[in-house]
Amino acid sequence: MPLPFLTADRAFDTADDVALPYEDRDRWRRPYRPGPWRVAAAALWLLLASYVLFAAVVIALTGSVGGAGVVFGIALLVIGAALRLLRMGVWVSPHGLRQVGFLVTRTVPWAQVVAVRTVQQPVRWLGLPRAVQGQALLLVRRDRAADAVPPLMTTHNADFLARAEAFDRAADMVEAWASENAHG
Repeated sequence: MPLPFLTADRAFDTADDVALPYEDRDRWRRPYRPGPWRVAAAALWLLLASYVLFAAVVIALTGSVGGAGVVFGIALLVIGAALRLLRMGVWVSPHGLRQVGFLVTRTVPWAQVVAVRTVQQPVRWLGLPRAVQGQALLLVRRDRAADAVPPLMTTHNADFLARAEAFDRAADMVEAWASENAHG
């Protein structure tokens, strides 16, 4: 028996087009849940940060406050990297489409979106240089060539590796947002 109140994408599964009273449609939202690979990597980074924080406490107790401050700063950087890793992905709102990367975030207003489509092509496996055959969700913009824009998401990234059904649902959801909000 599914527990819909525990799922992150419950608002997208509603049959009617009425927004829930607490739901703000103007907020940026990810139309899918983060994948297990992304969550596992972030959990490992947070585990590492806990050890580094413990080391900072031990260093501070031994009397080296300057060294403890440096180690504490390193722990904050690791925590920030883990949180940024969890925020990576595709986000949508009535204002446009946002692709959040680890270091770069690209936002495209819906007025510049020509189409969002799924294609079969070689894709990178977990972001590594190794390419495998898979599906990619591509964004076609008015002001750029189609090959100049990286894929929004693929079947082999950290969110959808070994989760083809989740990729199909997420791609359909992003395509639905594009068709609903694109002007022209």
